[in-house]
Amino acid sequence: MTSNRTLSIHQPEDILGYIPHMLGYWPEDSLVAITMQGKVLGATLRVDLPRLGSRQANKDFADQIRSFLIADDDANGVVLAVYTDSGWEDGMVVRQAIPLLEALQVSLDEVDLSVRDAWLVGSEYWRSAYCTDIECCPVPGLSVDRIKNSRLSTELVYRGSFIGPSPGSEPGKSRTARPGALDPLVLAAESRYGKQILGRWRSEYCLDAVLAVWRNVLKRVEAGHPLQPGADAHIMGFLRATLRIPAWRDAVVVMAAAGVESAKSGALAFGLFDDDGNYDDNDTDINGRDTPFDPQELGVAGPVLPAAKGSSERNANGDVFTYGDVLLGMQPSMPCWSALDALQKVLAGLCVEAESGVVPAAALTLQGWIAWCKGRGSIAHACLSGAEAAQPGYRLAELLMSLLGQGTICPWARSSSTAWRGVRGTVA
Repeated sequence: MTSNRTLSIHQPEDILGYIPHMLGYWPEDSLVAITMQGKVLGATLRVDLPRLGSRQANKDFADQIRSFLIADDDANGVVLAVYTDSGWEDGMVVRQAIPLLEALQVSLDEVDLSVRDAWLVGSEYWRSAYCTDIECCPVPGLSVDRIKNSRLSTELVYRGSFIGPSPGSEPGKSRTARPGALDPLVLAAESRYGKQILGRWRSEYCLDAVLAVWRNVLKRVEAGHPLQPGADAHIMGFLRATLRIPAWRDAVVVMAAAGVESAKSGALAFGLFDDDGNYDDNDTDINGRDTPFDPQELGVAGPVLPAAKGSSERNANGDVFTYGDVLLGMQPSMPCWSALDALQKVLAGLCVEAESGVVPAAALTLQGWIAWCKGRGSIAHACLSGAEAAQPGYRLAELLMSLLGQGTICPWARSSSTAWRGVRGTVA
């Protein structure tokens, strides 16, 4: 169960304890900037630290950070954390960081985003960037255990949040796939269902069945009942088979973010359906042949979904959205984050580490897209890199990697009112 009550900040350790929970991992060689809306934390940005450079290089970097942070229209301040393991033993860490922090302060002041405070954080020590009191900030620094055991960090753990491995230390494996080998029962189910449905990928009935099963699984996971390897091998095999069809892959993620009407309307707009894929209420197609798949085999009552034509008419009234609008984070005004969280968990459970092929490429790509939507660029990059390794030339992964490379921030992540919150509740 989640709570919407405010999470209170009492000391710097609370903010620094919040950061790895928000990102999902402990940053390394990173600058983390969090906007402030009065006394409330806003959007979180993490970027790689630049190499030590000239004053102009620091200014250019600071201006780039400013261009990202001003997307939070409600922000009136910023707190900064520099994560580095360099210079702690001899105290040089402060001298190394100050030129960059000064450049950031000057650049952010130009847009009325004053730097409220800044800290330096290593794997063993941390300290204020501006404190000169040896009693408050001794050399080499304070123990990071004070951050990990802070009041806010402890509360987040109690609420179910946890910190995963850094994407940099395990490329493509940061909660993106489960360890172990593929279950033969899952592979057998994938093969069986693949023979039944993959040849009918332009069938409207098949898409309805695919979305009905996926929707049933997502609701189950949202309710706290994850898929179990072994017991759910047949369902997992079916889901894996559906990821082999790009049109179904896209429909699933659009359904999770924006609803089944948008998924159906988008499929119609792309001309996905052919006449051979229309089925009546008796589950036979227009030529009297049996349907290729019955969702009741997987415990789903059947594809009771809106007809494509009806969805298309609703689209004219603004009730459903195009695939492009959803995949670029432009519509809806805010996605269904609970469904996307559930989808991310399901996708991670369908594949195993170091697996290659179309299925893991699709699963990793969709996880990368969800991470991008959440503003978690490092994890998105790791997922997309893993997708390209699993299936070189996987088109959607390449397109999303290009988007990420341009520094594009998902519109949903730009506003505190629509951005994903790792743990429900305002932090103040």
